[in-house]
This record gives sequence, C-alpha cells and structure tokens, in this order.
Amino acid sequence: MSSDTNANSNANATVFQRKTGIILALDVTDEASALEITSEVSGLIDAVKIGYPLVLGTGLQIASKLSKYAPVIADFKVADIPNTDRLICEHVFKAGCAAIIVQGFTGPDSLTECVKTADEFGGKVFVVSEMSHPGGDHFFTDDVSKEIAALAKKSDAFGIVAPATRPERVKELRAVIGGDLKIISPGVGAQGGSAADTIKAGADWVIVGRSIYNAENPRDEAMKVKVEIEKLI
Repeated sequence: MSSDTNANSNANATVFQRKTGIILALDVTDEASALEITSEVSGLIDAVKIGYPLVLGTGLQIASKLSKYAPVIADFKVADIPNTDRLICEHVFKAGCAAIIVQGFTGPDSLTECVKTADEFGGKVFVVSEMSHPGGDHFFTDDVSKEIAALAKKSDAFGIVAPATRPERVKELRAVIGGDLKIISPGVGAQGGSAADTIKAGADWVIVGRSIYNAENPRDEAMKVKVEIEKLI
C-alpha cells in the first residue's frame, strides 16, 4: 500500500465503536450547516452519514472536515461493475471516509471488490439489504433481503443496512447474519421508526436524520434518542 493508504488505514482503525448507538444522517447541502450541526451533536453520535445531497453541494472534501467530529460513512449506495466500484471506493476512503454503503444486488464480484478495496484502506463496507421508505420492500422482498444479507456475510462485509421502519425485518435479517456483522438502521424519526424498537430487534446503530438536523436544537433531539436507547440497557 502507498503511504497515503497507510495513513488512512491508521486513521480508520479505531472507528465504529458503539457508544450511543446513534448515526447522524446529514442531508443538508451546505458546508457551514453541516459542520455546525455535527459539531453541536458531537459526543452524542457514533458516526455521521453523508450522501449525494451534501457531497454534490460541497465536494467530497467535506468528509475530512466532518471526520474531526465523528467517523464518516459515505452513503453512495454503490452499484456498478467491479472496476467502477473499486474506483469509487478508492476516492471515498482517500477523502477520509471510514465506511461506504454499497448495494449487494450487483452480485458477489462487485461486492467483493468493494470489500477488498475497503480493506486496503482500513475502511468498512455496509451492504443495503432493504431500504426504509414505504416502497423499499417492493423489490427488496423478504427473500431478496435475506439473500443479500447472506451475501454480505459471505463477502466479509462489516455490516448491513436494514430498515428501522420495519423492525420485524431487522430481526429476521439479524437471524440471517448472526452476530458476525453489524446492522445500521435508517428511518428513525421523520420516517416513523422507533430507536428502541429497532435496537431491540437487533440493530447496532440507528440512523437519524431530519428529526435532528432540522430541529431548532439538534443536540436536544440527539439527546432524546440517546436516552431512549439507554433505557434498554
């Protein structure tokens, strides 16, 4: 590996330790808001998830700036041929992201390439098993979701994405992957998912976005989720 790769590997080596069980989904589109909100909730979140809205608005360099507050997950839902996937993953990890979210329906060769590239940078891969919006189970049926989760496990991914809006699915997918992989679950808050129900179903982290970053006081909202999870302990 190059010296740049080694530097990123060292930077990413200690990420994804569960402390609060909260990942902030940061879908604002300007740098100032992104940095202000993340700074405000720092210490209450275990990671921050960024996607196309923020990256297209600010550039990928936002990842290194946010990583000062929390590990950054690039939610690009990568879904292409292996070579293209590798190039995307390389850019993401070189920019300072600690993990990337990819699709599994592209098959084992594409997914394996993502995991291989992540390993070179000390990063992690999460595989979408099912999305959280109402139409998320239209093509991601029960059988398909389980097959993708099984593929994620076979490919040595770090974890899967399962919907907090359907905690019964989280429970079923946890049964598929066992304790070897992590589960991150979007849909808590604005989409109607419950942090407590999702964690009880087997998720390691819940992903919360609009209810925190659109709040008048984001830190207070993040604290509410933290307390809700702590009551389960």
